[in-house]
Amino acid sequence: MQEGIRQLAAVMFTDMVGFTALMQKDEKKAKSNRDRHRKVLEKHIFEHLGKILQYYGDGTLSIFGSAIEAVICAKEIQLELQKEPQVPLRIGIHLGDIVYEDDGAYGDGLNVASRIESLSVAGAVLFSDKVHDEIKNHPELTKKSLGKFELKNVKQHVEVFALTNESLTVPEPGELRGKGKLTEKSVAVLPFVNMSADPENEYFSDGISEELINALTRVEGLLVTSRTSSFAFKGKNHDIREIGSKLDVGTILEGSVRKAGNKVRITAQLIKTSDGYHFWSEVFDRELEDIFEVQDEISKKIASKLKKELVDEMTKEPLVKSRTKDLEAYNLLLKGKFYFHKWSPPDVFKALEFFKNASKKDPNYPLPYTCIAGCYSFLGATGYLPPQDAYPKAKEYALKSLELDSYLPEAHLSIGIVKLFFEWDWEGVKKSLQKAIELNPSYAEAHQFYALYLKLMDKTEDTVREAEQAHFLDPLSAPICDCLSDSYFYAGRFDLAIEQYRKTLELDPNFGNAYYGLGWTYWEKGEQEKALKIFEKIQKMPGSELWGISFSGFAYAMMGNEEKALECLKELEEKERTEKGISCDIPFAIIYSGLRNYDKVFYYLEKAYNERQGGLIFIKNQSCKAVQKDPRFKTLMDKMGLPLKTQN
Repeated sequence: MQEGIRQLAAVMFTDMVGFTALMQKDEKKAKSNRDRHRKVLEKHIFEHLGKILQYYGDGTLSIFGSAIEAVICAKEIQLELQKEPQVPLRIGIHLGDIVYEDDGAYGDGLNVASRIESLSVAGAVLFSDKVHDEIKNHPELTKKSLGKFELKNVKQHVEVFALTNESLTVPEPGELRGKGKLTEKSVAVLPFVNMSADPENEYFSDGISEELINALTRVEGLLVTSRTSSFAFKGKNHDIREIGSKLDVGTILEGSVRKAGNKVRITAQLIKTSDGYHFWSEVFDRELEDIFEVQDEISKKIASKLKKELVDEMTKEPLVKSRTKDLEAYNLLLKGKFYFHKWSPPDVFKALEFFKNASKKDPNYPLPYTCIAGCYSFLGATGYLPPQDAYPKAKEYALKSLELDSYLPEAHLSIGIVKLFFEWDWEGVKKSLQKAIELNPSYAEAHQFYALYLKLMDKTEDTVREAEQAHFLDPLSAPICDCLSDSYFYAGRFDLAIEQYRKTLELDPNFGNAYYGLGWTYWEKGEQEKALKIFEKIQKMPGSELWGISFSGFAYAMMGNEEKALECLKELEEKERTEKGISCDIPFAIIYSGLRNYDKVFYYLEKAYNERQGGLIFIKNQSCKAVQKDPRFKTLMDKMGLPLKTQN
């Protein structure tokens, strides 16, 4: 090969998904997949006049003289690798200037193609705007824009496209794996400032903000940051560019609400996060009876600014549905949401009363019933109501709301949560959560619980992808950050999991679940002393003591300190005797698994099963391998309808 050959080329990077994890689990299968990957690539790249420049582990670098040939080749490769035995592959393509020599290839063209490949997902073909310019007049190659992205070490924003031909995976923008930031068609609605004379009207300004978030999620192609992340900036004086960076959005909507008697004034402005430029602002003076119309008007104006291709028919459809003509019922609903979002059981009980009063004021108003269902699910999950009381009520109210309006994603999520934690109806869980996501693709919480469902079904890569989507939509939510951490843990990506658990704790230093996950990750890495210190710390955290005791007891037993493990058992027995309403069945089972007393383990697991304890769904991922090898464990999983991976 000559030295320093420079040329314009279509550059294609490929990378096998999950190869490292598969090598750890099944080295023979991993090598077989790698060999199949190379054989398929060599065949199709040769047929399309391309050249493989480099193999690197589980990936390849190739070049083509034609962008059209490169895309057709990539499509054929993905279609063939979807046949058995399947090989999950990411592909990224860019057209640019490169230089290659005997010892390698260089140039911006390679860097951009590599960054696009790293954004991709299994089964997809992604490519840059420069490649799109070459293939746009070829109708047989169907494509979709995923938006403009800032790619690492790439000065210009790059618009990324996906090939949408049949059988190819077409990711949503939020699914993209990399850290590239969408530069347009993405918005975060900051909580509107309460400018009313009465500070108690804060519930109303918060409610307006939340209604605008919900309305904008109905705009196809517009990415909207979830409420939790947007409201993290409430009352804080952050620079717009900093907020845009933290939320990965190109636009911020902010404003204020002044309510006086039957009059309301709403100011709103759109700001570009790249430079802080205000490119739209307006003041709306209305009668309070017109509140739904003004919300719809603001939403449509924002949509038209951010999504130029909105057609007239779409903009004529209301983005905000009133669902009630009773302003008092609407106010009661907003007050309930104000307390519900404080996320503490006493405040949720307050919210429950407001929601119930709203439903009495207007029995045909569907939203209060949905919110009541959410309250009961929360109180059942936190142990403030018995699960056998809380979950059936949650389902009852969610079904009532769907009778009135079958298009409420929150109601479908509520039913999905009941089926997940109480009924263990896995097909029902899947249908309810998929419906919630279909109705609102930006519904981060629905993606979060769908990731949990996928984890229980042992769909590791799908779990990670769904958790990353939830995190993309709501990056400052501690529960969603924790969900992403868990997905990395169960995929065996321990270092990534530890990093993400620590980010979760930066958001909420008292978030117990993140400590649980951090401890177990260190345990799986073989760093037992470090794990034990974390478990001992959990014992001192209010609300997490039971799990701290059980995890510590397990660790003591496995590390040979039976005396300390038995002390943990006694501590659990005392708590169960003196603290009303708590159940220690699963914590007992965890300690006894460390003590290798499997008869006791299954005695307590059966008790938990008979009482339909929601935490039992996690036991398949927490039990030691010896417990999972016991035939009784498979029997339990079969009764619950959960798959069980074969232990090596």
